Amino acid sequence: MRYLRPAILIFAIIFSNAVSAQKTNNTSDGYVFKEDFRLPVTSVKNQYRSGTCWSFSGLSFLESEILRKKKDTVNLSEMFVVNRCYKDKARLYVRMQGHINFGGGGAFHDNICIFKKYGLVPEDAYFGLNYGTKKHVHGELDEVLKDFVDGVIKNKNKTITPVWAKAFDAIVDTYLGEIPEKFTYKGKEYTPRSFADEYCDLNPDDYVEITSFTHHPFYEKFILEVPDNWLSKKVYNIPLNEFEEVVDNSLKNGHTVAWAADVSHKGFMYNKGVAVIPETDAENLTGLEKAKWEKLTERERQKQIYSENGPVQEKKITQKLRQEKFDSQETTDDHGMHIVGIAHDQNGTKYYIVKNSWGTNSKYKGYFYASKAFVLLQTTNIMVNKNGIPESIRKKLGL
Repeated sequence: MRYLRPAILIFAIIFSNAVSAQKTNNTSDGYVFKEDFRLPVTSVKNQYRSGTCWSFSGLSFLESEILRKKKDTVNLSEMFVVNRCYKDKARLYVRMQGHINFGGGGAFHDNICIFKKYGLVPEDAYFGLNYGTKKHVHGELDEVLKDFVDGVIKNKNKTITPVWAKAFDAIVDTYLGEIPEKFTYKGKEYTPRSFADEYCDLNPDDYVEITSFTHHPFYEKFILEVPDNWLSKKVYNIPLNEFEEVVDNSLKNGHTVAWAADVSHKGFMYNKGVAVIPETDAENLTGLEKAKWEKLTERERQKQIYSENGPVQEKKITQKLRQEKFDSQETTDDHGMHIVGIAHDQNGTKYYIVKNSWGTNSKYKGYFYASKAFVLLQTTNIMVNKNGIPESIRKKLGL
C-alpha cells in the first residue's frame, strides 16, 4: 500500500466524510441506501483462500483505531499475526492432547494477544507469501500443520521429543517466511515490539469483546462456546437492546466495530451487496400481505424473498429468537468483518456499512449493507474500544 502524507490524508478524510454523509447508493435492483456516515478506514484487503478473516477484520479494526488517533494510515501484516498464532496454537494443542480446535480459524482477541505478547509489523515488512502465489492460499498449509501436530500427539514413542516445536515452527516459516527481528518503516528502524508500542501507539487493554445470550447472566463475562475460541477467552454479556446501543454509540463516537457473525443465512446476498432477515412466518404478516403470501408457491415465495426487487419486510429479532438460533447451532462463528458506519434504505430501515476482506470485486467494491435485523440475529460477538461503550453500560460491566 502507498501511504499518503499526513496533510493530504487529513484533507482526504474530511472530504470523504463530507461526501459519504450525503452519499446515496441508488441501484437498479430497488435498494436505495443513504449513508448517515462512514468512518475513515484503510483499503479493502483480500484474505483469498485462507481461513484468516479474524485477522484481516481484526487488524482492519486496529488500523482504523490508529487512523482515528494518529490521523495516519498503516497497513498491518495479517500474516505476522497468523504466523504467531499457528505456533502458539500448536503448543497448546499438543499440551491439551488435541482437545482444542486447531486450524486456520481464530478470534478477534487473537490479534490483541499477539499484539501484547509479540507486537505488530506493517505489511511492507512481512507479506507472509513464501510459497509461490501472489494471494493467500492456505489449503496445503493447514493440512500439513494439522497432520504434524496430530502426529506428535499420536507418535508410537509414547514420549514427545523436545524438538517437535522447533520443527513445527520451521514449517510455518517455510510457508509464510521468517518473521524479521528488525525492519525499517518510514525511515525509522523498529522491532515488532517497538513498532506496536511506539508507532501504533494503542493500548491493547482498551479492547473488549461483547455478546448477548441468555444462557449466561447479563453483565458478567463468560467463555464464548465457539470452536475458534481456542484460547478460551471471555466476553461480556449484555441484553440485546444494549448490544445495539453499544454498536451505535461506538460508531457515532468515531470507533469502528469488529464484527463476528454467521453469513450462511440465505439473507446474506453478498453479490447484491445486502444482508437481511426476511419475514417468512405468515402469522407475522399483515392481513393483505398474508393473503398474497399464501397464494404463492414455495418457489415463488423464495424468489420474492431473495429477489432484487428491493427492501422486504424483515423478521422482528428478539432475545429469545437469537438464543434459539445459537442453541440450535444455526448461528455459528462463521466470518469476521468490520462495521464502519450506518445507513438507511428508502423505507427508513437501518443498515450497517460493512467492510469485508474478500477483495474489491463486488457490487460495492468490498463493502455491503447489513440490516439491523441481520446484525442482531447473526452476530456471535463484537470487539469494540471500551471508550465507545455508553457510560451507563460501562458501569454495569465494571469497565
